[in-house]
This record gives sequence, C-alpha cells and structure tokens, in this order.
Amino acid sequence: QLQLVQSGGGLVQPGGSLRLSCAASGYTSDVYSIAWFRQGPGKERVGVSIISISDGSTIYAESVKGRFTISRDNAKNTVYLQMNFLKPEDTAVYYCAAGLGGWVTDWYDYWGQGTQVTVSS
Repeated sequence: QLQLVQSGGGLVQPGGSLRLSCAASGYTSDVYSIAWFRQGPGKERVGVSIISISDGSTIYAESVKGRFTISRDNAKNTVYLQMNFLKPEDTAVYYCAAGLGGWVTDWYDYWGQGTQVTVSS
C-alpha cells in the first residue's frame, strides 16, 4: 500500500551539493523508519542514513557523517537527503526505503525507484 517516489539526483562536480527527495503515499502500520541506501557499480547496497518516523532521530554511516543530512517534512510526507561536499566515491544509485529500521535491506519492505547520483569532474 505504501509507495515511495524519489526525485532529485543528477551529475555534480566534486565538492558540489545535491538534494534527494522521497515522497510517501498510502499507509502502513509497520513502518518505523525511513532510510537512504546506495549502490555503486559492482557493489552491494549499503545504508547511508536513517530517520525515525516517531521522533525524527537520525543515524548516519561513517562515510557520510558531516556531509549528508537526512530530514523529514511530515506535512508533505517527504524525507530528504541533503548531500554536500560530494566525492566521486558517492557515485551510486540512491534508494529510499521504509520499514522497521536498521542497516540491513531485508528490514525494509517498501522501496523507491532509485535515482542516479554521479560525482565527476
């Protein structure tokens, strides 16, 4: 029932910024967190950041701490990922996901369609 639609992404130079959006529609009772994952070429999908639906608390992967910010707008049913000081290693397809929480993909039942972020000069 819950659907996640992503927007944003694109090509930016190293050091640049980009904001991703994840808009949710529908309802489910088993969603406690919204997370951002990313998957680079030939790599596994890994967690980037997590935000709690209930209290807005946030968690970040070490690789993005200090550079990325996850936030929510409950009135718009939207979660954002603000990405600053982007590096080439940030290049990946980014996915938003809704589910129980944690860093494991199996704990999320609802996924956005993914959006490409490319950081290159």
